Amino acid sequence: MGEAAGERRISPVKNFVAGGVGGACLLLAGHPLDTIKVRLQTQPRASCSQYVMYTGTYDCFRKTVSREGVLGLYKGMGAPLAGVAPMMAISFFGFGLGKQLLQSDPSVPITYTQTYLAGMLAGVFTTVIVAPGERIKCLLQVQTISGQMKYAGPLDCAVKLYKEKGIRSVYKGTVLTLIRDVPSTGLYFLTYEYLKNVLTPEHESVDQLSMPRILLAGGTAGIVNWAVALPPDVLKSNFQTAADGRYRGLVDVFRSLLREEGATALYKGLSAVMLRAFPANAACFLGFEVALKCLNWLAPNW
Repeated sequence: MGEAAGERRISPVKNFVAGGVGGACLLLAGHPLDTIKVRLQTQPRASCSQYVMYTGTYDCFRKTVSREGVLGLYKGMGAPLAGVAPMMAISFFGFGLGKQLLQSDPSVPITYTQTYLAGMLAGVFTTVIVAPGERIKCLLQVQTISGQMKYAGPLDCAVKLYKEKGIRSVYKGTVLTLIRDVPSTGLYFLTYEYLKNVLTPEHESVDQLSMPRILLAGGTAGIVNWAVALPPDVLKSNFQTAADGRYRGLVDVFRSLLREEGATALYKGLSAVMLRAFPANAACFLGFEVALKCLNWLAPNW
């Protein structure tokens, strides 16, 4: 009962600030491998007369650093960084709100099904911010490969997309973002909450969980999340970076990818994603928990 009541006391302001800290930690730890993931997912298919640009995760890392320096790995970070504080705040806020709505009696522990549904709500909440940010990020990450520097930066990209085709162009790929984020975010929070409970020693509060155990729970949640999210993420990356008119819709992207490259194409960038998932999400949840503890200490009555 104490845990449930404690969770209900967390204010939206604290959720926002702690979520922003967690999101910044996630981005700093994970963006380099995200750049590699998108470049692997969207590189042209090899024909008999040409080799693929990147043979794998390490090859992409090596070539990116040699051509563009270490900062090349942080291409396109401006757009997600600008949206990461509100995105993670809304994600954790949506999760907390979902739990409040589903848990009518605070004295009754929340079930894992309710936790999963609350996590799915968090996925719906974040898509509003994530979808345009992802579209801009992917376009900036792949323009270096094509050699055509069409966009000077995130803001320039957003303005040009809006001028060319309006708000629909900025939000291109939203349905795929929902398909990627809603079920996977549910699993993300479910895995984290489940592991937090499992890793808490008997007769101790889950709020007192040690730093290594928070890192383990957060990192594992990230891996489970991406195991489910990767196939729709591949479709989304291809759809969002394709020329206008290339695909009629998400089913067309799916069919084209299967026809041209086979089912394994849905797991393009798997090693980059999994290498990134553990440290990035471990950093995210640790940042969130530490920020929340600091806020509770600094402003217990917020």
